[in-house]
Amino acid sequence: MFGDHHFLTLVLINLLGLAGIVVWYFQGRGRPMARLIVQILFFAVMTAVLGFGGILPHWVDQADLQGTGAYLAKSARILWWTHLAWTLVGFVRLYVVLEHRPREARLLQDLVVAAIYLGVALSITGFVFGAPIGTLAATSGVVAIMVGLALQNTLGDVFSGIALTLGRPYTLGDWIMLSDGTEGRVVETTWRSTHLLTGAHNIVVLPNSVLAKLSLTNLSRPDATQQMTLTIRIAATHAPHVIQEAMFAVLQSCKRIVKEPPPLVALKEIDAVAIGMDLLFCVAGPGDRLLARNEVIDLIHRHCETNGLRLAMSPQSYAVLLPATGDQPPATVMRPRSSGAL
Repeated sequence: MFGDHHFLTLVLINLLGLAGIVVWYFQGRGRPMARLIVQILFFAVMTAVLGFGGILPHWVDQADLQGTGAYLAKSARILWWTHLAWTLVGFVRLYVVLEHRPREARLLQDLVVAAIYLGVALSITGFVFGAPIGTLAATSGVVAIMVGLALQNTLGDVFSGIALTLGRPYTLGDWIMLSDGTEGRVVETTWRSTHLLTGAHNIVVLPNSVLAKLSLTNLSRPDATQQMTLTIRIAATHAPHVIQEAMFAVLQSCKRIVKEPPPLVALKEIDAVAIGMDLLFCVAGPGDRLLARNEVIDLIHRHCETNGLRLAMSPQSYAVLLPATGDQPPATVMRPRSSGAL
């Protein structure tokens, strides 16, 4: 196939391939679109030159491996396959950039890029150098089995990371809570682990295989708004509706809670001493829980003083004064809550 009349065609392909590498290098990583355009242009021109010259990059003939043009033929094919790989990789990276998820899609991106380079390397080995790809693939399979057995735990983390990336139970920046009580914001995902920034500003590194086995709650979906519940007891010195209105005013005056959905006051129980209730309110995100809770507690104390209300003790702290017997003074006994309380 390749003869002396292909000499100029081979020289042109080599020059185009080398020029494409130089231009691609000077484009820089910060311009993915420009890099992709350069890769497509040079690859298209090289493919057109190959077509007009009657050269097939995927076909090996013994004449290709002989004569003075053998080195030019090999280098031209290698450059063509290399530019093909770069063009495909450019499309993959551009897709990730356009989707605005460059970090959380890194695992899938690396996997696809590795598959592209592996396929191109095998193609160059078989189509350029004429090596038996079948034998090479069989040998590589045996080596891969040996490596897989030696790296079972690592590979488990890798494939668990891929499964988590495909399932997308969380993304970078989401606040998640695991079934074992671990809670934090997802700040990084790698091949082997996921990093959480906890509320105490510590980094918790969780292997992906462990994380895939735990049930988790994504506190940032469908949005970051999170409901909180504060249980209080007010002395039963006023009517329940008066106490309810006072506590609702507390929630309305709190600046660190969101007003949509609106806060609620749920009367929960009543006995001879106190009225128990739950204050239900939402905060903008998990990071606001502490400050919002502190503000609500402070406002409860202020409104109780303003409206003549008193906080009641817990049912387990009731004191019962027993009558005096003989020379014994009255005794105080701590009595737990009666099961008959409403």
